[in-house]
Amino acid sequence: MPHTHAQISGRIARTVARCVTLAGHLLRDRAGNTIVMVAAAILPLMALVGSGIDMGRAYLVQSRLQRACDAGVLSARKELATFGSYDPNTDQVKVDDTGDRFFNVNFPDGVYGTQQRNFQMQVQPDFSITGVATTIVPTTIMKIFNFTQVPVSVHCTAQLANTDTDIMMALDVTGSMNETLAGDTVSKIVSLKATVKSFFASMMANKVAGSRIRFGFVPYSTNANVGALLKDEWVATNWQYDSRTLVGTAGTLGTYSYWGAWSPVSGSTSDSVDQTYSSTFDPNTNSFRCLKPLPAGTGTRSDQMISQTSQAYAGPPSGTETIQTWNETTNGDFYSVALNSSNQCVVTKTNFQNYIMTINYYTVPALNPTAQWDYKTLAKDVSSWRTTSNGCMEERATYDIADYSNVDLSQALDLDIDGVPVAGQSDTQWKPEYPDIIYDRQIQWNGLGQFNNAEMRTNQEYIAPGLIGLAACPPPAQKLQEWTQSGLDSYIDTLSAGGSTYHDIGMLWAARLLSPGGIMAADNADNGKIVNRHLIFLTDGQTSTLDLSYGAYGVEPLSQRRWKPTDNLSLNQVVEQRFTYLCNEVKNHNITVWFIAYGTSLNPIMTNCAGPGHYFSAQNSQELNAAFAQIGKNIGDLRLE
Repeated sequence: MPHTHAQISGRIARTVARCVTLAGHLLRDRAGNTIVMVAAAILPLMALVGSGIDMGRAYLVQSRLQRACDAGVLSARKELATFGSYDPNTDQVKVDDTGDRFFNVNFPDGVYGTQQRNFQMQVQPDFSITGVATTIVPTTIMKIFNFTQVPVSVHCTAQLANTDTDIMMALDVTGSMNETLAGDTVSKIVSLKATVKSFFASMMANKVAGSRIRFGFVPYSTNANVGALLKDEWVATNWQYDSRTLVGTAGTLGTYSYWGAWSPVSGSTSDSVDQTYSSTFDPNTNSFRCLKPLPAGTGTRSDQMISQTSQAYAGPPSGTETIQTWNETTNGDFYSVALNSSNQCVVTKTNFQNYIMTINYYTVPALNPTAQWDYKTLAKDVSSWRTTSNGCMEERATYDIADYSNVDLSQALDLDIDGVPVAGQSDTQWKPEYPDIIYDRQIQWNGLGQFNNAEMRTNQEYIAPGLIGLAACPPPAQKLQEWTQSGLDSYIDTLSAGGSTYHDIGMLWAARLLSPGGIMAADNADNGKIVNRHLIFLTDGQTSTLDLSYGAYGVEPLSQRRWKPTDNLSLNQVVEQRFTYLCNEVKNHNITVWFIAYGTSLNPIMTNCAGPGHYFSAQNSQELNAAFAQIGKNIGDLRLE
């Protein structure tokens, strides 16, 4: 039976004592000789030296065994963090396999001549993992005294703890999130909702007493909906909008209906590419356009929704639009067109089968022959913005930046993520969006014309981006807060998809809401504590701006606040340059950035933003779950007990 360290040390001490007693007797016996005395002294010396050598080797083994035990439970606890839930009947094997591999690497079989190596782990009710490692160290010199082995045993525990962690998610909710990836059975937006809920549950399951984990969310597309988070004094009370006024008198009311915007209710769709053709470059807007008419639909409706700048129907008659909505069942083929990354026009045929969609119906008054519209920039009192605007904001003052390595934040107030607006100073304040009064002069409903920011009087109708889904305002953003699972689930369920891909606006508001300074300083300041801050940025597409859209910088070819059609950079490139600048500012605030490209390819702008090991490509829902699980593993601080 193996002996304990205490037993071995006691026996060694008793043996040495007997040897010392014998040596004393010999010294007092004057009849002895020197050789006998020296021989007698060798025994206690051998016991002392032998115990030192063998026990020293045992302590060396114990130290290495402890490190191997720690490595085993730590790796096993990380593996456990990737499970959505823990089933002891199946998952204990996975935990054991991971822990054993790390233990074996750190303590190979037979190291230091050890024997009977053993390592056992157990998942505890609080999901910590405990381990016991044992081995036997054969003795060398102490064999002479009948001590043949030294047993060594260590204990270890690992717990994944998230202490004072702030996580802000910038989530792409553009229109393409309604699509379903190959191999999946639900759309990307549905899959994202499920994954975020699961990620939150996993993080909270690893929360230890006394710690704080807060989550915030910025759904983004063409803009971000942040109005509810802003103080009154941060928003201007007057602002200029690219709108119009009626000169003369409208005629008798008429009616016209078309796909101004639609959203799915139920049913199924299938997409296929119908044709691809070359786009036309428009030097006036420095962009490519798809002007070829779309094929006629074969379903119950023959009018088509605008996609990019392509058009397959005449617009509504002149007048002021009133919107009504209802649900309609649609069957048959419908067509849309979009520019791909090579600036080719791709016509997609969508087949609807018993598909119930929400349709917008527009009632418009006809103009008298002598009536006209004055298209111009109009001042508007927006002091009632909390109840009359859509919650999205136009940005603070900025400028057309030529050198992004030398940005002047005294002019680019929008890029100063810690800048706090000053009441009464309009340049420092945000301005509420009013999509229903915006018009893209001089772009006609048939796609002809060119942008012109000069005032004009005409009886022509110009595109109203708010009527055709080109002024998307996502669900409201949420500041950092501690959530319950049910509260978070309810919020995530409100996410819906629509609009174009403006990555910079997502990064901008995520940075403002996560920064320990700026407008959220009162909520986010460190207050003497160490806070780990993380920004998770998820997108399902490359930057995709549209000159017809109304967003955070107005209708950009008209407002020209940060970009002009005559610039050397395209609007896409401007958005990407600003995104890169903002991402660097975020990292300068000691915030860790994670990037997930969902159903799209990673590009250098994405990977450079996140940095090595912090970006992921997910091409289906399973890979999306894996990406979030890996982020969760890295966010968690491992603690040994």
